[in-house]
Amino acid sequence: MSETTENVDTVEITVNGRAVMARKGEMVIAATDRAGEHIPRFCYHPRMSPVGMCRQCLVEIDTGRGPMLQPSCMVPVAPGMVVDTESPTTKRAQEGILELLLANHPLDCPVCDKGGECPLQDQAFSHGPGESRYVEEKRHYEKPIDISALVKLDRERCILCDRCTRFADEVAGDALIHFVERGNATQVMTYPDEPFSSHFSGNTVQICPVGALTATPYRFKARPWDLEQADSTCTTCSVGCRTSVHSSRDRVLRFQGVDDDNVNWGWLCDRGRFNFESIHAESRLADPLIRTAEGLVATDWSSAMSITADLVRSALERSGPSSIAILGGARGTNEDAWAWAALADALGVTRRDAQLDDGLPVGVLGFERATIEDAARAATVVLLGPDLKEELPILHLRLRHAAVEGRTRILEFSPTGSGLTKHAWRSVRTPVGAAAATVAATLADAEVAAQLGSGPVVIVAGRHDLASSGDQVMAAVQAVLRAVPTATVLPALRRGNVVGALNAGCRPDGAGNDARSILVDAAEGRIEVLFLLGADPLADVPDADLARRALQGARRVVSLDGHGCASTMVAADVVLPAAVMAEKSGTTTNLEGRVSTVSHKVTVHGTARPDWMVAVELALALGHDLGVGSLEDITGRLASGGAALGAIWAPSIAVGEPVTVESVAPSGYDYRLVVSRVLYDGAVSTSNSASLAPLTAGPGVSMHPLDMERLGVVDGDVVTVTAGRGGVELPVCADDRLDRGVVWVPFGQGGGDPRELISGGAVTDVSIARVS
Repeated sequence: MSETTENVDTVEITVNGRAVMARKGEMVIAATDRAGEHIPRFCYHPRMSPVGMCRQCLVEIDTGRGPMLQPSCMVPVAPGMVVDTESPTTKRAQEGILELLLANHPLDCPVCDKGGECPLQDQAFSHGPGESRYVEEKRHYEKPIDISALVKLDRERCILCDRCTRFADEVAGDALIHFVERGNATQVMTYPDEPFSSHFSGNTVQICPVGALTATPYRFKARPWDLEQADSTCTTCSVGCRTSVHSSRDRVLRFQGVDDDNVNWGWLCDRGRFNFESIHAESRLADPLIRTAEGLVATDWSSAMSITADLVRSALERSGPSSIAILGGARGTNEDAWAWAALADALGVTRRDAQLDDGLPVGVLGFERATIEDAARAATVVLLGPDLKEELPILHLRLRHAAVEGRTRILEFSPTGSGLTKHAWRSVRTPVGAAAATVAATLADAEVAAQLGSGPVVIVAGRHDLASSGDQVMAAVQAVLRAVPTATVLPALRRGNVVGALNAGCRPDGAGNDARSILVDAAEGRIEVLFLLGADPLADVPDADLARRALQGARRVVSLDGHGCASTMVAADVVLPAAVMAEKSGTTTNLEGRVSTVSHKVTVHGTARPDWMVAVELALALGHDLGVGSLEDITGRLASGGAALGAIWAPSIAVGEPVTVESVAPSGYDYRLVVSRVLYDGAVSTSNSASLAPLTAGPGVSMHPLDMERLGVVDGDVVTVTAGRGGVELPVCADDRLDRGVVWVPFGQGGGDPRELISGGAVTDVSIARVS
C-alpha cells in the first residue's frame, strides 16, 4: 500500500501468520475477532471497558522484543505486532486459567439455567485441560440469594469476571452491585438493605458468562436446546430495541437483547425484557364479545364483524363519516396501522389519532429528523423531553454514554430533573407554563450560544408533563430552532409503534381531528362509532373525566385489543380479540423513523387475529376492497412509500403554524402540578406480567422539603391534593430536586389518580392540605 493511499486509521499486524489490518487504538482481541480468529474470554465485552480480570485471553504477543504472554483485551494494536493465539505456550496458559477457574466452580451444569449456552462450559471443552488436579472440597455459599425481584445470585458459580459490576457502574450508572471481601473470600454482592433495583438489571443476567446471575421469570423454565429463536423488535416503548424471542412448546419464555449499532447496543430495559409474561396472561381475549343485557358475552367472528359493519353503515347513513372516529394504533405493526388508515380513507373518516392526548402535536414529526446515533454523536443535545430513564430507557443509556465519554454536552430543560441531570452540562429548572420563555432566555447566554455553535445540535422533544399542554413543548422546540436553525429533532414519543402508526396514516387530518377533539365530541354525543385500536382511554388519557364522559357519550364503542383493559370491559359494545407481538409478523417504526421487523413466534391466543386482517375484512363487508390480501401485500405497499426494512421512514408531515403560548402566571392555588410516567405503571404489558406488576411504586406526591415543612407534614403523611374539579388523597414524600411551589405525581400508580385533577388546560394548579 503506497503512502498516498495508506489509511492512517489502520495498522497492520500479523495474527497466526496472516496479515490483518486493525483499527488504530483497538485492542488485540477486537482485531482478532474481526479477522475471524477467536480468543477465549470471560471478562471482555465490546460495549464495556477492558479490565483484564479473568486472564483467559492470554496470548503470545511480540511487539519487537520477543513473544510474551499478555492479556489480549488490554493490549492495543501496534504496527508490526505479531500475535500467536495457537502456540503451545498460549494453550498451556489458557488451560491453566480454566483449571483455576474450575477449582471452586460447582459442576452443576445439569441444573444450571446457563447450561448449554455457557461460555465457561464451552471453553472448558474447547480450551480446557480435560481434567482437574484439584481434589479439595469446593467452597460453598447459600444459593441462590435474591438480589432483586428479578435477579438471583449464585455466588458459588461466580468467577469474578467483573461484567455485572462494570455494567451496573459504566453502562447503567446504577452502581448497586459490587465486589466485597478480599482475596479468596471476594464475592459479588449488593449493599445491605439496598437491592439491585436497576431498570437494567436483566442485562447482567444475559452477559454473565457462567450462570451466577439468573432471571427469576426464566429460572428452570427450559434448556437452550429446547428453545426456538427469532429476531424481533421490542415494542414496549418507541426506541425499538432489537430482541431475540425465545419460545418452547408454543410459549414465549424470554426475550434477549440483540446488539444493533444504530439502536440498543444489545441492552434492554427490564420492562421490555420481562413483559413477555403478558402474552400468556389470563386477561387475554380469546373470542369476540358483544354487549347484551347480561353484559359481554362470547360470539363468533362472523357475527361480531356483521354487527360492527352494521354499526358503521348506520353511522354513515345517520350522520356521515365525521361521526366515526378511530383512537389508537400504536400497539400494532406498521401493516396494522396502514390497513386501518386505508379503511378510514375508503369511508371518508378523517377523525383518527394514534396518540391519546398524551403526546405531542403530530407536527413534531415534520421537523428535520435526527437519529439516535445523531444524538449520541452531537456536540449538544437539547433535552426538552421526559425523564428518559423512566420512559425511553435505552435512549437514556445512549445519551448517558455520550455524555460520560465527553462527546456530547446535554443542555436539559426540566421542571423536575431526570436521570440525566447529573450528566448534563447544564440543567435548567423550567417553570411549568413558561418553557418557551425559559429556553429563549437560556439560549441568549453567551456561553450557551457558543456551545450551540460548536457543532451539530439535536433536540430531544417529548411530553415531560401530562398535566400541561403539549403545545408548551412545541413552543420550546421552536424557540431552539429559531436560535439554531440547523438543529434536528428526535421525537421522544413513548408508545411502541406510535411513529409508525402516525406515518401510516393514523394521524389527525387537520385541526379538530386529534384525540382530545375526538373525545370532546364523543362526550357531547357527536360520535356514533368510536373504534379503539389497542387504546385504553380510561387508563391513559390525562383528563380522566373527559375519558369517562367520552366513552359514555359515544353511541357505540368497538374495541380491538389483546387484553381486557378497563375501557374494553366497561364501555365496548363489540370486542374483537387481537393478536399481540410474538403472535404476528410485520414491521414497526421507532422514534427516529427506522423500520425493523417483528416476528411471529407462537400461536395466537384463542381466535385472535392481526389488526390488519380485521380492517381488510371489515372493508369488504362495507363494500370496499383495499387492494391487499396478505401481510406481504401491505408490507410491499409500505416499502414503496419509503417504509422499506432498515430505512429511515419520514414521510412529509406538515409542522403547522408556529405555536404561540403565553407564560402562565400562578393562579390562586399554591402549587403547580407535574404528572409524568415512570417505568413501572399500570400499563397492560406491565400489570399483566407477574414479575413486573409488583414493581410499581404506588401512588404518592413529591414536594420540596421546605414546602413540606411549611405544611407541617413528613414523609408518609397523607395529604389532600385539590384542583378546580376535585381532589385526591396521596402520601407525601420529600424531593429536593423540585423547585418550591412545584409538586410531582407519578402517572398510572393506582390509588389516588392525579388524572382526576387534570382538565386539559395549559397548566394544572393545585392546593395541598394535610389530612387531619
